[in-house]
Amino acid sequence: MERHPPHVRAEALALLGKGMTNSAVAAALGVPAGTIGYWLHVERARRGTLPGRNAAPCPRCGGSPLDTTAYAYLLGLYLGDGHISRYSAHRVPNLMITCSEAWPGLMDACEAAVRAVFTQNAVCRVRRTGCRNVKVYSRHLCCLFPQHGKGKKHERRIVLAGWQRRVVDAHPWELVRGLVHSDGCRVVNRTSRIVGGERKRYAYPRYFLTNRSEDILRLYADTLTAVGVEWQVTRRAGVPYNVSVARRSSVALMDAYVGPKH
Repeated sequence: MERHPPHVRAEALALLGKGMTNSAVAAALGVPAGTIGYWLHVERARRGTLPGRNAAPCPRCGGSPLDTTAYAYLLGLYLGDGHISRYSAHRVPNLMITCSEAWPGLMDACEAAVRAVFTQNAVCRVRRTGCRNVKVYSRHLCCLFPQHGKGKKHERRIVLAGWQRRVVDAHPWELVRGLVHSDGCRVVNRTSRIVGGERKRYAYPRYFLTNRSEDILRLYADTLTAVGVEWQVTRRAGVPYNVSVARRSSVALMDAYVGPKH
């Protein structure tokens, strides 16, 4: 049951409507300022005039410009380490990309991409154990990431929409970079063998992408093929789980366009 009579709430809203501040109304009526702010919020929600309601139009449903280079990179990050959720108390969903504290440069690149795609939205970093979530709220997240759905990504189909396919075709290396920066790595394999009676040691770099979604692995492999990178797939119990790049010329291409995390 509300502690304050309805007529007090009505009078508070009337005073706010005349331009008085929350604190002034609170002092005039002897009501806590927090209560005044809550009443104002509820009234604005009822009228549809909450701040932020008139957001910038969406690149998909409103025709606003889209930074396709940043989007292709962000799409790769989303498919690897991103997810969209919506809390019951929030008006709009949020996108979170989880970035390890071990790679501050990657985190900076991720935040820059989010800001480039969502130019008029606030972006923040939420600290978690060993990582931070780069986070943005937008009512248009599902417009820009139609792969969102119930359940885990590897448990549902992941297929690019036609407009996403065109973006990836225009910026294939950005998608590759985003996928490697999320679920991939660059490692140095070390081995040795006997040559001319002497043991010689060898070291050579490789790139790996590990993901439980066959669709995401296929998208990565197809994009690698499109940019001239040779790859191999590793299976466990007949199920693909890893795409590797080991040929020297292909690794050189990956180094030129992707490089190790930093």
